[in-house]
Amino acid sequence: MQRASGVWIAADVRDVDSHQRPLQDASDQELIAAINSGNEPAFEILYGRYRDWVVSLAFRFTGDSELALDVLQETFLYFVKKFPGFKLTAQLKTFLYPAVRNLSIAARKQKGRFQSDNPFDAMLEEVAAETKSAHESDTVAAVLESLPEEHREVLMLRFVDGLSLAEVASALSIPVGTVKSRLHNGLNKLKQDPRTRSFFDG
Repeated sequence: MQRASGVWIAADVRDVDSHQRPLQDASDQELIAAINSGNEPAFEILYGRYRDWVVSLAFRFTGDSELALDVLQETFLYFVKKFPGFKLTAQLKTFLYPAVRNLSIAARKQKGRFQSDNPFDAMLEEVAAETKSAHESDTVAAVLESLPEEHREVLMLRFVDGLSLAEVASALSIPVGTVKSRLHNGLNKLKQDPRTRSFFDG
């Protein structure tokens, strides 16, 4: 892999080992081991796997597509500097989440984008857009808006990004017990609110 103007360009894609297994089929752990061993195209594979997720997450925090792309570049620049010697102990999303969040907040501050005091507004809009109707979208957004920020963040990481409880705890640097408590409280409020109670029926 070569870098040109901050962009990684894949060279010939080699196998992880001497077998005939394509590099694209390797697990994240295998790709990281390959990068640590000097197999630079493996980084391009990881970039392709997580690029869209990073952009989506960055947009949740920034509400700005251009800033989200800037955060994408900064995130992977931060990531590549971890090599060689990087060790993955959880999902890569768990490792990348704090970096994306912090870089997004910094990007918003630098550009002076304070359209709202709540960095989760864009996230709420995204979730609302995925519901079945405009009425349901407004309902879900309103109820989520009423939750404490810490509850919303845990709910999003668990159910939108698909992280396990332990991975959420790692991403937020809080105990698993705290994650469980916030998740429990957040779900209870959603279940008890008459506007969203029907989503939990059946």
